[in-house]
Amino acid sequence: MLKIKIITPGKMKEQWLEEALSEYEKRLTGSVSIEWILKEVQPASPYLCLHPEGKAFTSPAFSKFLYKEWEKQGSRLTFVIGGPTGLSPQILRSASQLISLSSLTFTHQHTRLILLEQIYRATQIEKGTEYHK
Repeated sequence: MLKIKIITPGKMKEQWLEEALSEYEKRLTGSVSIEWILKEVQPASPYLCLHPEGKAFTSPAFSKFLYKEWEKQGSRLTFVIGGPTGLSPQILRSASQLISLSSLTFTHQHTRLILLEQIYRATQIEKGTEYHK
């Protein structure tokens, strides 16, 4: 089972967003376990930072990357999402890789949902399910 830790600042404020995240976590049950760390912390290495200037992927390429990284990291991946002021240069420099979900900037709350949906999509692609590749 793929284990993913997501480090993100702040609390959830919107009920609809909590419900959407919960729905994707439910869909991932049995394939991926998600651990949320809701505060600014110095992540332990190795970790991946989400950043608009990071490497962009297609959905199939992200699926391959996710599972390749998972094998390399020994079954646990850590993603770091920045807050309103982004991520510190030190955290960005220490990351294994910067990954872009888009060249647009999203709130950290919306980024949680976009990342979780992309993880779900990646698992479906890995399973061979047609999920709007």
